[in-house]
Amino acid sequence: MADFDGLHRSTEASHRSGTGTVLSRRRLGMVGLGLAVGAVSAAGVAAPSTATRRLAGDDPFALGVASGDPLPDAVVIWTRLVVDPCAPDGELPPGDRDVDWQVALDERFRTVVRAGTVRARRPTAHAVKVDVTGLPPGADLWYRFRVDGHVSPTGRTRTAPLAFAPAGALTVAWASCQNWSDGHYPAYTDMAAHAPDVVLHLGDYIYEKPIPTQNGRQPGQSVPASARFEAETLDDYRERYALYKSDPALREAHRMSPFIVTMDDHEVDNNWAATIPEDGMDTARFMRRRAAAFQAWWEHMPVRLPAPNGGRLRMYRRFRFGTLAQFDLLDTRQYRDDQVNGDNDTAQNSATADPHRTLLGSTQERWLAAGLDTSTRWSVLAHQVPIADLARIDDGVRSVSMDGWSGYQAQRRRLLDAVRARRVDNLVSLVGDIHRNVVADIRTDYDRASPTLGVEFAGTSISSGGDGSDSDATDRALKSASPHVRFGNAQRGYVLGRITERAWESEFRVSDRVSDPAAPLRRRAVVTVPARDGGGRAPVVDVV
Repeated sequence: MADFDGLHRSTEASHRSGTGTVLSRRRLGMVGLGLAVGAVSAAGVAAPSTATRRLAGDDPFALGVASGDPLPDAVVIWTRLVVDPCAPDGELPPGDRDVDWQVALDERFRTVVRAGTVRARRPTAHAVKVDVTGLPPGADLWYRFRVDGHVSPTGRTRTAPLAFAPAGALTVAWASCQNWSDGHYPAYTDMAAHAPDVVLHLGDYIYEKPIPTQNGRQPGQSVPASARFEAETLDDYRERYALYKSDPALREAHRMSPFIVTMDDHEVDNNWAATIPEDGMDTARFMRRRAAAFQAWWEHMPVRLPAPNGGRLRMYRRFRFGTLAQFDLLDTRQYRDDQVNGDNDTAQNSATADPHRTLLGSTQERWLAAGLDTSTRWSVLAHQVPIADLARIDDGVRSVSMDGWSGYQAQRRRLLDAVRARRVDNLVSLVGDIHRNVVADIRTDYDRASPTLGVEFAGTSISSGGDGSDSDATDRALKSASPHVRFGNAQRGYVLGRITERAWESEFRVSDRVSDPAAPLRRRAVVTVPARDGGGRAPVVDVV
């Protein structure tokens, strides 16, 4: 057995001083998925290995550990060897390194159930991604890595229950939009303390825009030189991920719970659509940029996905948690038609109603419709932009976003027609992007005669937008022009969901400040949606 005792241990506390970071790339994978996995003996453990050159005494786990994409018998574990997150290549000596890993049933690793060795390669930024299989279902597990006598922080993860296991309970958090320059991440400190069974990250994990010298962080925090410019190259995006992952609160949230992650726009470029950038960059240059962004995202996320190929990456996928819930994780950027009406908030018209326009692309649309499942109590869409019309009245005109499903009305109708045809009783949509909390009815058409087919929970940003307020002008305008909006709030935070056979409960946890990394979070509202068997219903809102 690989014995990790008697070695230098990295603790998350030892990383609390992390500041800006540079990142390189990595790509180690999984069994059958092109992700390199360390060899495991028949007993499920491996002997410790030796690197070609030993590391210096500095801790190589400055970016922490992470896990993700839980299945009933498997989970992905991740780390990347970095001594100084702000230095090129993490200030590691040249050469590849062997990294040992362990997964155990207990935090002290008395019962190690899987172990092995994986090669961290310099061309892939000394990063490690392992798909650990053969694990018990519905179990809390602990994992760690070792290289050259250094042991990583211990991560906690959890496998999903068996596909047809009786419904129990599930805690799930969802988060999005964590612009580093807009403020700190007290929401992640709070999330880590709750240690949900799984965290859904719905996009805008990084922002590609330049980080100004005066920003929402403490003065003097180091950032990579590339962070002063808009990201475009692979090194730019790698360095941006390293900067974000150097945040101790984000590292702690990753350490305590498995993440299921998708991408929105800022991981590449604001409001990009398929091959079309926000600005006037030519197509060939933008496609090189998109490929670099996809590669960096894939390298830094604990995802069970093959590496990008030809600048393409299939991110949409499906997760089932027993008979309780199925989560369909969508990609609403890579396959969409361009936004119409200049991508300005405006009235819906013939362009938004065009039946030939798509948000999902035909392949993903067919995959989603075919997979809508009535064998689980809750059918959950986890994606980026709101389905609901979040309307405002501007100069007497009912205006909606052209970037969300409101700008793709025919696509929305096709999805909701499939929901009705398959008799999905308990549809829930989880979205981010809009930097505010919103609870809204899901309807085929947004008039009072349309039936309610489900409920949408838009979670606010982790930090984007800076210190918020309980209600702002946009919040008041949405509530006035959108009677299907049940709750709104413009503070920073995240949403903590508690799911049972009987009800879905969403707790909106908010902070008054992201200018303070130690700012506490509090419960702003609890929204309870009773499960139903046929017929419409509106959510019951308990505002605290």
